[in-house]
Amino acid sequence: MPFPYSENPAAASRIDTVLFDYGQVLSGPPDPTAWARMRAITGLDEARLHEAYWKFRHDYDRDALTGPTYWQAVADNAGITIDAAQLAALLTADIDLWTSLNPPMVEWSARLQRAGIHTAILSNIGDCMAHGIVAKFPWLSAFNQCIWSYALHIAKPEPAIYLKTAEALNTAPANILFLDDREDNIAAAAALGFQTILYKYADHAAFEREMRQRGLASLLDSEPVAKLNLTAR
Repeated sequence: MPFPYSENPAAASRIDTVLFDYGQVLSGPPDPTAWARMRAITGLDEARLHEAYWKFRHDYDRDALTGPTYWQAVADNAGITIDAAQLAALLTADIDLWTSLNPPMVEWSARLQRAGIHTAILSNIGDCMAHGIVAKFPWLSAFNQCIWSYALHIAKPEPAIYLKTAEALNTAPANILFLDDREDNIAAAAALGFQTILYKYADHAAFEREMRQRGLASLLDSEPVAKLNLTAR
């Protein structure tokens, strides 16, 4: 049942699910210490690692590459070789890169859950990454759905991933508030009828202002809960 809002009912009362991106919405920015470890493991300078890391990331997110084959592609592109020990270290460092958290959003998701609002995650993420963050963070199990792109073999901003998400959540796109840090992902969801907000980690206050301006204050101010233990396993 949608949350009972007191303001702007035409826009807000139909929201029954808040759908979060993971990276730089529930998580913080990439951890620089983990990135430094990847540079040390590979021996690559900043520019070469950055170029190779992102070149194949969408294929990893879509499950065209697994964790090991992704890192082999990175190594091949950079003209280096990696052994089994280096591969294992890179997979671990890559998980650590994305496991610093964004406490205001993680804590808000818990308040929503306590208030009876459905919460879900839709994230572009590869297989080893998804397994790693789920293993580290037991609080992820409180979400009604965690939809990882690799499991669907498609990735944002492909329209099919949003339609499959709405189907999995058993609600219409118009009933879903989707939060993501990328404009192309937000635009694709909005074109399909999702309610959307572009979230920027560096300006959480702007997110709260937009929520209030759009008549979503009651959702934002869901019942507080005790402070979460966000420590990784």
